[in-house]
Amino acid sequence: MNTPVVLITGALTGIGRATALIFAKQGARIVIAGRRDEAAQKLLAEIREFGVEAEYWRTDVRHDDDLRSLVDKTVARFGRLDIAVNNAATEGQRGLVTDQTAESYAATFDTNVLGVLLSMKHELRVMLRQGSGSIVNVSSAYGSVGAAGASVYVASKHAVEGMTKSAALETAGTGVRVNVVAPGTTDTGMLTRFTDTDENKAALVSTVPIKRLATPKEIAHVIVFVASADASYMTGASIPVDGGMLAD
Repeated sequence: MNTPVVLITGALTGIGRATALIFAKQGARIVIAGRRDEAAQKLLAEIREFGVEAEYWRTDVRHDDDLRSLVDKTVARFGRLDIAVNNAATEGQRGLVTDQTAESYAATFDTNVLGVLLSMKHELRVMLRQGSGSIVNVSSAYGSVGAAGASVYVASKHAVEGMTKSAALETAGTGVRVNVVAPGTTDTGMLTRFTDTDENKAALVSTVPIKRLATPKEIAHVIVFVASADASYMTGASIPVDGGMLAD
């Protein structure tokens, strides 16, 4: 597999964007998915500067038909699907459990959980037929611990961890691997929105053992490794990239 076909959801900003650029530098053929057409065209131009083939298809991961179409168009264009990075996510509504509603729950879970489930459903449809493939779901360090004021987001990332492990067991021995990378506090727009103020962001950083944020590129390098054949014996694993957060 000299020129893998890589599909990335939530590819237009932050960790997804950094991941797309690293894969492009390595020569992969890339499909990026998201909902902001202007940002997508800018990223496509950057990817193509590496001399690789790339496509963008507008996709809402909350909708089964969108994901079916995304995967089908990827296979029609490139003939196969080797790596999928399911990165699309939302931070949801901050606040106590007592502040949450059915609507705030759905707004988070429809993207973070249903989106991953439907993505894997269609990616696996192709990969199992091929007898090969690697899926990396992007969770969070909060997929393993609790966080006051972030119950719905935390719960959604626990769900991603559980779905990943279950899918890995279902596909073990087929040539398809399914893993999860769990970033800690990373310098992205999502973190800025979630912390809301500079003071809140600084307070969060102070709880990280190495006392700084990760860059999106630092997380992306781990995603690329886990997706690659260099991690061929790894499936059902959750890899924290969190500056020591879960060790504390």
